[in-house]
Amino acid sequence: MKRLIALATVGAALAAALPSAALGQGNTAKPISRAQLVKSLDTRFSGIDSNHDGKVTKGELATAQQRELQAGIQKIKQQMQIKFRQLDTNKDGQLSQAEFMVVVPTLRANETPDQLLAKLDANKNGSVTNDEFRAPDLAKFNRIDANRDGIATLEEMRRAAGRK
Repeated sequence: MKRLIALATVGAALAAALPSAALGQGNTAKPISRAQLVKSLDTRFSGIDSNHDGKVTKGELATAQQRELQAGIQKIKQQMQIKFRQLDTNKDGQLSQAEFMVVVPTLRANETPDQLLAKLDANKNGSVTNDEFRAPDLAKFNRIDANRDGIATLEEMRRAAGRK
């Protein structure tokens, strides 16, 4: 929703704001402040709220989810083309690109727009406000920010990841 694929629309907000590398899975980790997380979530919310009415509907979730799934599929296809060129080391054409492209995995979201809406729509009015959109990720941030200083440090992220 991989974070981006598993929950293509909502998970990307936290994935962008709290990269997996920050949880000790890479070398580019940086601390993130609550303000940075809020800014990232607000940007993500605005991108999904296509009519800019301050609410995200099931239709807007579905559209954003489809857009991100298509981008993911395109990225995988590009990676497979590179891999094909790498595998055909003697350039004899024994591995045709058409044969290789058959292994492109199909991608689907793990949650339907109805499930996403049910998860995010705290007051169950059929749409998601920015506050409702922020709430789950801010709750995660608050659990990580052990000393409540508004910064999720690498150490706090590692400790939080170790608790799971």
